[in-house]
Amino acid sequence: MRILLVEDEVELGLAIKQVLVNEKYVVDWVADGIQAWHCLDSQWTDYTVAIIDWLLPRLSGLELCQRIRSHQNPLPILMLTALGQPEHRITGLDAGADDYLVKPFVMAELLARLRALQRRSPTLQPQTLTVGAFSLDYANNTICHRLTEPPQIIPLTVKEFQIFAYLMQHPDRIIPGSKIRYQLWDLDNEPISNVVAAQMRLLRRKLASHGCGCPIETIRGQGYRFNSTLFMEP
Repeated sequence: MRILLVEDEVELGLAIKQVLVNEKYVVDWVADGIQAWHCLDSQWTDYTVAIIDWLLPRLSGLELCQRIRSHQNPLPILMLTALGQPEHRITGLDAGADDYLVKPFVMAELLARLRALQRRSPTLQPQTLTVGAFSLDYANNTICHRLTEPPQIIPLTVKEFQIFAYLMQHPDRIIPGSKIRYQLWDLDNEPISNVVAAQMRLLRRKLASHGCGCPIETIRGQGYRFNSTLFMEP
């Protein structure tokens, strides 16, 4: 998942981002509501969940939630706040938040609430995904070529897995390399222009080392496509 984290407390923001990155999320962290809105309004990035502090400069978390919902955006929202009274919870939920976490909190609870949002929302990725001859296991960072005998289970690096998963979630669709780059690298670590091609070479080399072909095709001048019909039984 790509997460938008909106938190103006620097130490807390850094801590949350590190925990999420360790859990293999791609995270964009911004410190105020206006920056967050610019991220959400970008044509380059698609977020699967937002973690939003209530007390933000320029545009409050409450106002940001209301703006998101007024634009009919179903993005799952977890609101963070030190305001823990029942009336505050009700206000936050009525503004459009899907869940509410009161500061201070332990990171394990934050991760548990993200998993709960994932289970409830059909827009978020499942624990496994199968397209054509391949299955992804999100918990173990592996892909499986199911039609080999025996099935080949291949461990991937975090970035290899993110690329494979992103293309697999959009089967048979050509996705430009620039779109993949903007989607899978966070705003603080903008990559060089050929990083997707370099990662793709590593991914194909790894599959080949396990005796598997790669279902991701390079469409010259256009981008990359996960071909769901490759390596299927005749």
